[in-house]
Order: sequence, then structure tokens, then C-alpha cells
Amino acid sequence: MKVVGREKEKSILEQCVESSEPEFLVVYGRRRVGKTFLIREFFSGELDFYVTGLASEKKDDQLQAWNTAIKDCFNNSDNSASNWIDAFAVLRRKLEKVKKSKKKIIFIDEAPWLDTPKSGFMVALEHFWNGWASGRSDIFLIVCGSATSWIVKKLLKNKGGLHNRVTRRMRLLPFTLRETEAYLDEKEIKLGRYRICEAFMIFGGVPYYLSLLGKGLSLPQNVDALCFDDDSSLRNEFEEIYSTLFKNSDKYIKIVTALSSKTKGLTRDEIILNTGLTSGGGFTQILEELELCGFIRAYPNYSLDDNLCLYQLTDPFSLFHLRFIKGKRPRNPRFWTNNLDNPSLTAWKGYAFERVCLSHSEQIKQALGIAMISTETSSWRSRGSSPGAQIDLLFDRKDGIINLCEVKYSKNEYAISAKEETNLRNKIAVFEADTHTKKAVHLTMITTYGVIENIHSGIIHSEVTLDALFQ
Repeated sequence: MKVVGREKEKSILEQCVESSEPEFLVVYGRRRVGKTFLIREFFSGELDFYVTGLASEKKDDQLQAWNTAIKDCFNNSDNSASNWIDAFAVLRRKLEKVKKSKKKIIFIDEAPWLDTPKSGFMVALEHFWNGWASGRSDIFLIVCGSATSWIVKKLLKNKGGLHNRVTRRMRLLPFTLRETEAYLDEKEIKLGRYRICEAFMIFGGVPYYLSLLGKGLSLPQNVDALCFDDDSSLRNEFEEIYSTLFKNSDKYIKIVTALSSKTKGLTRDEIILNTGLTSGGGFTQILEELELCGFIRAYPNYSLDDNLCLYQLTDPFSLFHLRFIKGKRPRNPRFWTNNLDNPSLTAWKGYAFERVCLSHSEQIKQALGIAMISTETSSWRSRGSSPGAQIDLLFDRKDGIINLCEVKYSKNEYAISAKEETNLRNKIAVFEADTHTKKAVHLTMITTYGVIENIHSGIIHSEVTLDALFQ
């Protein structure tokens, strides 16, 4: 299957190949997001050396995998190494014999697994890069891994021999709605944009999850088969995601669980209060790593008060799992199909669609015609007004306008009632009083199929529909 989307990432890879300097690229991102697939398919047949670490195996087994990769990539090689210094030395000698006009491409996948305790892997990698590869313009080293803690500590924030040695970094995120649609088209799965959005609200644009969708099944049937059947493929996926990505994953899960119960988000102090964790012990690093993987977002409050920075759970699958799967007994293998009109599912869809919009803020700005205007994107929560108010997404524009975005998910065109108009006017009034802004405040409605024009819709200044999110 060809690489769908990923235009920015493919451009970076092409730039590295064409560069006249040695390149050291670190590729990272959450599990199942397609890091390995992207590199292998983009460089199909062009990788000079490719090795992948073995999960939970010891040093000797990792070295055996490396030696086997040397033999596979360089044909009749009989050079076997018993330590990492020798392993990289063998690789160096083999690469020196390779004759090609383009860069020699080295792909070390799942590097965190290769770096077993006291193995000397990092020392050898540092020696390989600093002592040889960094002095050659024909070398392109790609190191990839899902274990974000390792990637950040050992490569991106290395304080030893690899400090500031990484030349480029690539954080691979899940597909956008546009890429999701293109991917499903490639698989000849026809759902329509409303259902594709619903699939995104559950699976979050993660390529592996989308690859599991059955061609002949409806979306509800697919959700039951993948998440609620006794033998469903994704029943235990949540725990596996976090245990694979993070050491001491229970702390990460505590934070994600706390955020799942507060859809409007929590401040740092509120997270500590709700989880029982302390502000020390690497708490800041945990938040940073969750954000790097795209599980949460840290959004500045419009008040610009750092203490009121909101953290929200943005990973759709985590939100879905914690809401409908975790701890649910007895299991109902047809839960999704049988509860499509259940009020709890309807409420979840509203929250989940908000998360979709948050991850497509650039598409929203494009639809509003403000993509070229200098804009600060943030959220806002009132500080003590009664009744309180919150805006999950707002655009503060340099041209003197603030767009407050109100998000509504509906099967049909959305109708604003008298009560809702009152609530929206209150929200705007509280925002203006709380922030003391002198800018014009415009209400933007983001809906699936648009807003019905009635006596209450005049409060709206602009609209964005679901189709715009697919651009």
C-alpha cells in the first residue's frame, strides 16, 4: 500500500536525502501511528541498512538481530559482533564499501528496545555518529522509536555525547480527517464524511486502527467487532499503548483518566489534586511526554495566566476507551449497535467532535478566511462569574477581532433555540467582562451540516461545517 498523505513528512525525508550535510533524523510518535511504514515505504528498496529492536529481549538477542540484519543487508557478510562498539564498527566498514551517488541511508527502528540496561548501546551510537558519520556528507541516519521517554531523554535532550547532534526531528501524528478519508478511499471503504468523522472520533486517525476496519461492515458493526466482541482486536489496546510508550505508565494513565472525566480540561494544580500525584518526581516531564505523543494538549488560557493553562485529553481512542470499555461488566458484544441513540453516546459525540475541531484548527481558520492573518489560538475559562462560562477554541486576531467558536455535533442542520441564544449571549458577555477586551467579539458556529436560519441565529457571525475540516 502506498503512503497516503504525510506530505510534510515526505518533504522532510526528501530534504535529508538531497542535503549536502550529514543528517541525523529522529522519528517519534505514539504507537500504531505508522512511523515504520512511512520510512520503509518511502525508501522502498533504498535502505542500505535496516534493523529493528526486539521487545523485552536481552542484549545478546538484540545483538543477534543486528548481526542478522548486517548479513541480510550486505549479503554474504560473516562479521558477527558481541558488543555494540564492534556492531557499529562492522556497520561502518560495510557502509564504506557501498558505492552510490545518493546518501547511504541507515534506519534503526525501535531503538529504545536495543538499548537494554548496561548494554553500552548509547555509547556505541555516540561513537558511531561523532567519530565517523557526522564527518561524512553521504550519511543519513534515521533513529525511530515509540518509547517517548527514551527518545526525549536519550536523543532530543541528551546531555552527553549526542547533545545537539540530532539535525532534524519528526513527530508523526495521526492522520487528519483529509488523510483519513484518503486512506479509507485507498482501502475502498466508503463511509461518507459524517461516518468518517465518527470513526475519527473513536479511532483518532491512527492508521493501524483504520486498517482494521472491515470493508463490508457498517461503522457500528466495525466498532463492535474491534472494541466490544470477546476477541476484539482493540479490547486491551489502551493498556498496551501506555505500557509500551512510557516507563511507570500508571502515572500517565492516572493523568489521562483524570482528564477524561473533565472534558473541559484541568489546570496543572487540578490534575495533581485529582490524581494524588506530586508536583515533583518528573511530573512536568510526564505532561510534556503525553503532549509530545498527542494524547493531551496544553492550551494557554486567554487570560495569559500560566497557572490557568488548561490540559485536555485529545486522544480520541483513550477518551473512547475510558468512557465505554474500561471496567465495563458484563461485556456486550453488540454494545455500539444497540445503543446508537443512547443519551450517553449522544453526549460523548458532542465532546468527541469538539476534540476533532481542536485538532483541525488550521482548517477552521482556512474556512474563515483568516489563515493569512496573524492569530493566537487559545481557550478561555471564566474566573468566578456566575453562571460560569468556557470557550474551548478561540482565535485572537491582529485585525481587531476575536472569534469565539461554539461546536455542535448533529445528524442534521442545527437549530438554535431561544434558551441557547440566551446562553450564547451570556457567554459572550462574560468573556468581554472577564477579559476587558476592546476587540470585536464574533461568534463562530462549527457544526456538521450548518445552522438553520431562524429568529435566534442572528447572533452568529460566521459558520464552519464538517466539509471544511476535510480540507
